[in-house]
Amino acid sequence: QVRLVESGGGLVQGGGSLRLSCTASGSGTRFNVMGWYRQAPGKQRELVAQITSGGTNYADSVKGRFTISRDIAKNTVDLQMNGLKPEDTAIYLCTVINSYARYWGQGTQVTVSS
Repeated sequence: QVRLVESGGGLVQGGGSLRLSCTASGSGTRFNVMGWYRQAPGKQRELVAQITSGGTNYADSVKGRFTISRDIAKNTVDLQMNGLKPEDTAIYLCTVINSYARYWGQGTQVTVSS
C-alpha cells in the first residue's frame, strides 16, 4: 500500500504563489507517474500536471505558471504555483501510479482571492 500526504495549500491573493508538496510512503514506491489533479466545486477532477521518466505535461490553463518537480530519492512531488488566479481555486490532489495501481492523497485546499 502507498500513502500520500500533501501539504502547502492555503489562502493567497491573486498573483501570489504557493508551493504544494506530496510525500509518498509505504511499499511499492517506485512510481511510473507522479502528478497533481484538482477539483473545484461543481466541476470534474482535472489534471494539472504530471511527471514521468519521459518528461512533464501540464494543463493548458497552468502552462507557464506552474512547475512540477520530483525527488525520486525522497519520493516527493512538488507543484510550484505562480501567478495564481481565482479560477485556480480548488482542492489539489496528489496522485501516483506504480506497477500495480493509482493512488490518491486526501487533497489540500487552495483558495485564491481576487
